[in-house]
Amino acid sequence: MIVATLPIRVADDFGYGSFGSPRGNKTHRGIDYLCYPGTTINSPVAGTVTKLGYCYTSDLSYRYVEVTDGAMAKHRLFYVHPDVKDGQNVTKGYPIGTAQDISAKHSTKDKIMGNHVHYEIIVDGKYINPDEFWI
Repeated sequence: MIVATLPIRVADDFGYGSFGSPRGNKTHRGIDYLCYPGTTINSPVAGTVTKLGYCYTSDLSYRYVEVTDGAMAKHRLFYVHPDVKDGQNVTKGYPIGTAQDISAKHSTKDKIMGNHVHYEIIVDGKYINPDEFWI
């Protein structure tokens, strides 16, 4: 599943999943796309896997995959368990991993966060709205 085809996470107990929504004293720098844990996530672009990172320094079970396209834009997909290797070339639509259960980390008995994949794009060090990328 290419994330742009999934629904955007709307308001839940932890906020909104849209680009630029408030996050305390900062703003959300990507878009959260709703999906079930275990959903296959495909690369949104052709490029090279340039990083397999960790979403949280305090919890190394949550991962992200970064694919850099030919124009050097970095496409990062968070809460994705990687099925690719660093340096691997991928085509648009190539399976890069599976969605993780982020709700298990953030939900409590009083608050629920919808499961999602966070997608952000960085161009020349600036975060751009992924919705605008697809226009």
